[in-house]
Amino acid sequence: MLILVTGGSGSGKSAFAEDRVLSLGEAKRIYIATMHPFDQESFKRIERHRKMRAGKGFDTIECYTGLKDVQITGDSVVLLECMSNLTANEMFEENGAHQNTVEEILAGVQKLKERARHVVIVTNEIFSDGVTFDEEMNTYLRYLGEINQAVAKMADEAVEVVYGIPIYLKKTDNNK
Repeated sequence: MLILVTGGSGSGKSAFAEDRVLSLGEAKRIYIATMHPFDQESFKRIERHRKMRAGKGFDTIECYTGLKDVQITGDSVVLLECMSNLTANEMFEENGAHQNTVEEILAGVQKLKERARHVVIVTNEIFSDGVTFDEEMNTYLRYLGEINQAVAKMADEAVEVVYGIPIYLKKTDNNK
């Protein structure tokens, strides 16, 4: 099963995604961390997320680019946090996919879906603020939008978390 979780900053999407992973039963739990620490704020966010998942049985894999190369076992439940960071990394890091970001990430998502028992992907809702951006940021938003749409189509569930409340945008009858 593939589950997409979206929401704004501070919406509770990360906590919801972790709880959703736990609800999928006993399994090898893998947390794919995509935030490349580059400043004090990113180190603080990473530490906060480590504390949130402490004691929940996650093994962490740091993956800044090249999602399709991540090795996991078929009995695992994967939490990828988060698509927004992965997209930026693929676009801007030296060894990233650059103009092939969308294709590269979707190939990685497809491999995770094929290899893992369940995959939960967290992304950000950053498209409704009405701000005008420069060309580079507009490209980032376009790529992330394309990725989010494609993953939502692949997903069995799509959930937006607002104020800690999950709003199911897509849910199949056979979801447990």
